[in-house]
Amino acid sequence: MGRPIAGQSLTQDPKNPAPYETPPKFTSVHEASEYLWDFITEEEHYVPLMTGISKGVPIMKIVQVILFNEFQQGTFNPDLLLMLVEPLAFMLIALAERLDIDIEITGEDAVDEDEELFGAKVEEQKLDQMRNAVKSGNIPQGFITPEMQTELQSLPEIPSLLVNPEEEPTPEPEPVQQEAPPQPSLMAEPVEEVQ
Repeated sequence: MGRPIAGQSLTQDPKNPAPYETPPKFTSVHEASEYLWDFITEEEHYVPLMTGISKGVPIMKIVQVILFNEFQQGTFNPDLLLMLVEPLAFMLIALAERLDIDIEITGEDAVDEDEELFGAKVEEQKLDQMRNAVKSGNIPQGFITPEMQTELQSLPEIPSLLVNPEEEPTPEPEPVQQEAPPQPSLMAEPVEEVQ
């Protein structure tokens, strides 16, 4: 029927458990939120995340990918994963707002339905709160700590995201340089000169 056999999880090697089968790294929302903030503001993640959001990738899809990946690595358990959906979404909204990026929350913002995330419904009220935060530019208190707010102001600008494609100057073509003839290889057979 496509489902695991009863007791299948008990056949895993107990000496080599999967990361999500071990005790989680974080058990409190506050600590896990700080970890996620550090994760999304690292340059190797920050630039691709903001680029994706600027190209229309919905915030909730990014949240789902990040949280599920961290769960698989044993960072937190499924209960904490669900509690981190809203804080992570507001963190990403705050980062995108700072760069004046147009933000899409669910990908189907015109539809008045609850969003399903990890098999659980995200209430329309919470989605509306996120949409209102995007329109007003005000993130509700408690999601972004004062330390995060300070760090938010010191994050580097991403110039390529701030340039309007219509205003982007076209690059000057580089002058074509004549290539020098290739040097003979030292491993090549000697060529006899014809006189």
